Amino acid sequence: MPRSDPSFHEDVTRLVDAVIERVGKRIVLGLPLGLGKASHVANELVGRAAADPGISLTIVTALTLETPRGASELERRFMEPLADRLFAGWPGLSYAAMLRAGTLPANVEVREFFLQAGQWLGVPRAQQNYISGNYTHVWRYLLDAGVNVVAQLVASDGQDCSLSCNPDLTLDLLRARREGRADFVMIGQVNAELPFMGGSARVERAEFDYLLDDPACAFPLFGPPNQPVSLSHYAIGFRVAALIPDGGTLQIGIGTMGDAVCHALSLRHQNNAAFRAVLDALGETPLHAAPFEQGLYGCSEMIADGFLALLENGVISRRVGGKAIHAAFFLGSREFYRRLREMPAARRDLIDMTSVTFVNELYGGEDEKCRARVGGLFFNSAMMATLMGAAVSDGLEDGRVVSGIGGQYNFVAQAFALQGARSIIAVDAVRTRAGETSSNVVWSYGHVSIPRHLRDMVVTEYGIADLRGKTDAAVIAAMLSVTDSAFQLPLVKRAKAAGKLPKSFRLGSSLELNNAAHVTGVLEPLRRQGLLPEYPFGTDFTPEEQRLLPALDRLRRAGRRELASHAIRGFLAGDGEDLRPLLDRMGLGRRSGMRERVYAALLGGALASGT
Repeated sequence: MPRSDPSFHEDVTRLVDAVIERVGKRIVLGLPLGLGKASHVANELVGRAAADPGISLTIVTALTLETPRGASELERRFMEPLADRLFAGWPGLSYAAMLRAGTLPANVEVREFFLQAGQWLGVPRAQQNYISGNYTHVWRYLLDAGVNVVAQLVASDGQDCSLSCNPDLTLDLLRARREGRADFVMIGQVNAELPFMGGSARVERAEFDYLLDDPACAFPLFGPPNQPVSLSHYAIGFRVAALIPDGGTLQIGIGTMGDAVCHALSLRHQNNAAFRAVLDALGETPLHAAPFEQGLYGCSEMIADGFLALLENGVISRRVGGKAIHAAFFLGSREFYRRLREMPAARRDLIDMTSVTFVNELYGGEDEKCRARVGGLFFNSAMMATLMGAAVSDGLEDGRVVSGIGGQYNFVAQAFALQGARSIIAVDAVRTRAGETSSNVVWSYGHVSIPRHLRDMVVTEYGIADLRGKTDAAVIAAMLSVTDSAFQLPLVKRAKAAGKLPKSFRLGSSLELNNAAHVTGVLEPLRRQGLLPEYPFGTDFTPEEQRLLPALDRLRRAGRRELASHAIRGFLAGDGEDLRPLLDRMGLGRRSGMRERVYAALLGGALASGT
């Protein structure tokens, strides 16, 4: 049955009064993941529950965004001015602050199915209320939990509304409500900065029970600055870009590895000689290296700055049902949102923001999807990979959740279901913490996200391991070929002791080049030529902040001896003319006390070590 026009409100307090009167004091609130949360509605409901123990409020959501914080004093000095500049006016989510502080009342429960990566490891209540599940299944879990309120940020064109950044779960929930399988109150909070996306994301106002359109509740969208792309991630990105066939289908996750892939694809199309030069430097023989004639079709659960650039420069141009991109949510920089808002309507209409069940699954219209998703390449990253090809992407072996499985399993499954498709898992070969470097290729691990029977391709900065259909011994040999040379022999020993490698197995001499110094040596000249920019899609970091970031990273990775070395070097060098604006940015231009002098010396030494 058609629904009546929504009740408009210019006051969030009165809107929540009406909602509580309608649904009662037991509220199960569904909030979209990431950008699409109706923050003022959520905060008002949390405030009511905190003041009234008789209210039971359960929030089911994911990817709760928070302004960045620093783990150390120097990082705090870097982050706080950045947050003041980039996130001023963004309201934040009170439940997150209360959960982190341990003040969230017992009658408010927050269940998340995807956590902001690494940010909730030390918060037991967040860990205990995590929901492990595929992204595509979450809308059913919401129905099972008895969701009776959904609150979403929306765009409006004065006639209809757009689910814009987050049709992902909401379209399925609205369909279930129309079919009589769900009964919930739908709230839209209008935000003028949110791009109006048409197609599947456009919904009639009659779908909403309440619309909050209050100038007092206007706020800037959460737009994290693009991070620098390292040379090791470029090594991964160019290897992946050379695996993608013209006329194929592309899925990419968020992060600097994805940015590296997008930049490499852009270079392949716009400056093919430069693309091949990078591959030559890496010693990589490309499977696909020609510019794009048919173009790619984008079918990715999310889009960010790099993916949008591929549409703008013609790499993504193959159309399916009149669309070049089907995606379920977006999240990007402030520039990304501006580009979407100001994009010519004809180009913006090539993007269909739609249900995550459409993008991430083949079920429902399988024949059409299989015909459309030819040459599929599904690119995701992991924290670690085992020597037999399992991927560790979302959690630790003690059970704590780092992020979530999201859509990774779905895309891996698609790669096996679709003819000619491949799943690529990218892994940094090593990680360094507190001066200790460890291999991210391990013999085994007590938690896996993608089991070894779904192993396909693993890419590190050192090469491509093609694992599909191979024997365990062949898989182990392939994984050793992309492992850092410092860790290869202990892994060979483990594999031989387990009887998984023949005693006669020997490593090739060329694998001695699997080290960071070699990757830097072959790619740094190309960076100096401008082919491998640190920020291929721009950034909101100031020039001073761009110089500070590598130094802060060196300090984060340093052990005690290295920290002492940085401090001594900084004390001996003193404040040079070039250093002063950086110290001023960190609030260390005028120092009081030994603590601040030590901080300044550490920073100065770390900056000098990178020159």
